[in-house]
Amino acid sequence: MSFPRSSGILLHPTCLPSRGGIGDFGPAAYQFLDFLAQARQGIWQVLPLGPVGCGNSPYSSTSAFAGNPLLISLERLAAHGWMAESQLAALPDTAGSVDYDEVRSTKLPLLNAAAKQFRGKAGPSQRARFEQFCVANSWWLEDFILYDSLRDYHQQETWNQWPPEVARREPEALERVRQELAAELDIRRVIQFAFFEQWHSLRAYGHSRSIRIAGDIAIFVNYDSADVWTNPHLFLLDEDLKPQAVSGVPPDAFSATGQRWGNPLYRWEVMRQHGYRWWIERLRWALETCDYIRIDHFRGFEKFWEIPAGEPTAVHGRWVDGPKDEIFHKFREALGGLPFFAEDLGFITPEVHALRDRLNIPGMAVMQFGFGDPGAHIYLPHRLTPNRVIYTGTHDNDTLVAWWKTCTDYERRCAQSYLGNNDGAIHWAFIRAAQASVANLCVVPLQDILGLGSEARMNTPSRASGNWKWRFAPGALTSDLAERLAILVEVTDRLPVACPGSSAQPYAA
Repeated sequence: MSFPRSSGILLHPTCLPSRGGIGDFGPAAYQFLDFLAQARQGIWQVLPLGPVGCGNSPYSSTSAFAGNPLLISLERLAAHGWMAESQLAALPDTAGSVDYDEVRSTKLPLLNAAAKQFRGKAGPSQRARFEQFCVANSWWLEDFILYDSLRDYHQQETWNQWPPEVARREPEALERVRQELAAELDIRRVIQFAFFEQWHSLRAYGHSRSIRIAGDIAIFVNYDSADVWTNPHLFLLDEDLKPQAVSGVPPDAFSATGQRWGNPLYRWEVMRQHGYRWWIERLRWALETCDYIRIDHFRGFEKFWEIPAGEPTAVHGRWVDGPKDEIFHKFREALGGLPFFAEDLGFITPEVHALRDRLNIPGMAVMQFGFGDPGAHIYLPHRLTPNRVIYTGTHDNDTLVAWWKTCTDYERRCAQSYLGNNDGAIHWAFIRAAQASVANLCVVPLQDILGLGSEARMNTPSRASGNWKWRFAPGALTSDLAERLAILVEVTDRLPVACPGSSAQPYAA
């Protein structure tokens, strides 16, 4: 589909300076939306919102449907009577990077206590909303809370290490553990209810200010997830329920051994026999929580790199055909449209571009990649078309200020020639060029807007730990900064468009 010409900021909610040691859906999130509105931005782009698994990465989630409990605002729960204000005193302050171990040790016990209190003291309207949520979402909720409870019970062991009858989901075994873990299941139902109540309230507030949410889904899911445990027949597993082959990308100029991601691959033929129902449910759910969706690793729908599970690297793999056009035709039939844009970076074949163009799905252009050699010029504004999304950088890039300090002399000369005199503010030179491009959507990471260095980098793909921790400082979003962005939006014709039926709703959490 074609998106209206607009501008937005990329910021994951964990990066907000919320109380509690991690960004959440509380007051800082609403203040950020106010800043976006003042800066006349029409899009807030987030990373995946699911519960994080390995390395605390939002792209390594234990569920394609559930929400991350760490994003729930305890302040909002207290305001709605789920807990006492005095209990918030134990929370870490609003400053500093995320210490996930500390956040879990301080926040999760309070969250569990609040969920227990809700179950005992919720009023009629809150209870009615909770019951409605449980019924409407039972198709994913019941499997996820059982998986999540079992994972805790077995001390975070991967599900194939559980007792065989539970790993294989034998009905009698599942009924037995449901009874044994009934109290834990109740808590997790309430926590997921709180997550989606708060998220929908935040999104509604954004809509009331003409701000749309751009979400993000990874093409693959974790092996250690509720999705694979619940639907093993949809994944390429052997008789012992272990992956036969895993995902990744082949060797390239950046890595001599490629990237071995390790996600199990889909049995696309089985998915096809089921009418791609699991994928349709996944995208329908995504569009109930966000307005636009970025599809990570879009090229995997055309061809994907299949690596035998026993291989330690991605060298010895092969390209295998994906579902191509057919699955997107099913999406369009079921969803009424394709409000997606494609992450189509890296080594992309003409066939992938052709698939994207046939489906009229916008691709991405990252300006930071545009100065390495003449072949990289495809990412620069003069080579774009309206049906693109332009970024100065992504969550995987270093910040522009840091890149400028470490780029090659060739890249620096090319950027200076292309962007002109930047008066020592290379990030604003990039932002102006991106905003002035013909690309309909322009998205800039907040780190680049603030002109921060490597200390603000969100993720270094080659680094296994220490990522996803950055938060911006309280007071960083000034009225002068908002005014500067607003004027640029106006002169580049990217003023936000009102969201249909926008009105903030009262929510129980």
